[in-house]
Amino acid sequence: MSAKSAATKNTWVDPDDAPELTDAWFEKADLHKGSKLVRRGRPVGSTKASTTLRFDVDILEAFRATGKGWQTRMNNALRDWLKNHSPSTNP
Repeated sequence: MSAKSAATKNTWVDPDDAPELTDAWFEKADLHKGSKLVRRGRPVGSTKASTTLRFDVDILEAFRATGKGWQTRMNNALRDWLKNHSPSTNP
């Protein structure tokens, strides 16, 4: 049989047809966990910035081993370090 059946229909979608993921798109996006709506859009007034850092493997493993929320704990550890080592507290 040389004709294509409906079961083998090509479902490829051109990635250029995807919408651009702009800040405005994320602000409108809803976050779901299963069927439950967790939050609507991006949190207002977020002071977090995305960046790329390189850490020693043992440091990352130690924080990751503490389970979910390890990135927040790493952020808090860095904040505590800054409190004790910032130029304004060390004359």
